[in-house]
Amino acid sequence: MPVLELQGITKHFGAIHALTGVDMSLEPGEALGLMGDNGAGKSTLVKIIAGNFPPSGGEIRIEGQPVHFSKPIEARQKGVEIVYQDLALCNNLTAAANVFLGREIKSGIGPIRWLNHAAMVKRAGRLFSELKSETRPRHLVRLMSGGQRQAVAIARTRLSNPKIVLMDEPTAAISVRQVAEVLDLIRRLRDHGIGVVLISHRMPDVFAVCDRVMVMRRGRKVADKMIKDSSPEEVTGLITGAIHGG
Repeated sequence: MPVLELQGITKHFGAIHALTGVDMSLEPGEALGLMGDNGAGKSTLVKIIAGNFPPSGGEIRIEGQPVHFSKPIEARQKGVEIVYQDLALCNNLTAAANVFLGREIKSGIGPIRWLNHAAMVKRAGRLFSELKSETRPRHLVRLMSGGQRQAVAIARTRLSNPKIVLMDEPTAAISVRQVAEVLDLIRRLRDHGIGVVLISHRMPDVFAVCDRVMVMRRGRKVADKMIKDSSPEEVTGLITGAIHGG
């Protein structure tokens, strides 16, 4: 059973049709590359899955059950996590503090509660180990590389044992070595049985880690192909409209 199914998703912002009749499915442990030019509707689609705003029409199902999200916390409760392009990290805090931001572990007796920093450091360390990242829980985020910052953001998604992780341009504006680190992190998520949707403009990244690629153009899905049955040239043609999807 697919972990995520979208059927006939449409989204209107007044007279603007951002999405028209989009179907999509995602299997557990599958990585799906979502590609298209600026304005193709990729981010709108992902924000609908993440609960940022409801679709104008269509249905979302998670593990076969219809769901209706009016805010991101509802999507998170159903196993959907998102890593935004800006990562939404606090530079003045440690990696562990960022992982647990808003979900801190507390100890105490009765009404007297305090943050259990040791427990958060220990759990964050285990998450980084699972991801095979060299990120250290006590290190400050502002001193970290782009790849280490991505590891913090991805470790944060793992706290809730998600079924689906949505990633928005995770390899934009980082070095080649750090790109390799982030692609490894995506493979780790996939290996844990998590479905990953990767929005990316970087063709080599999609072809390196994704099982399928879905191409959008002007708010519509124009192709959905297995990576092994496609090529960067074909996907580029589908994105630009030089090739028409079937």
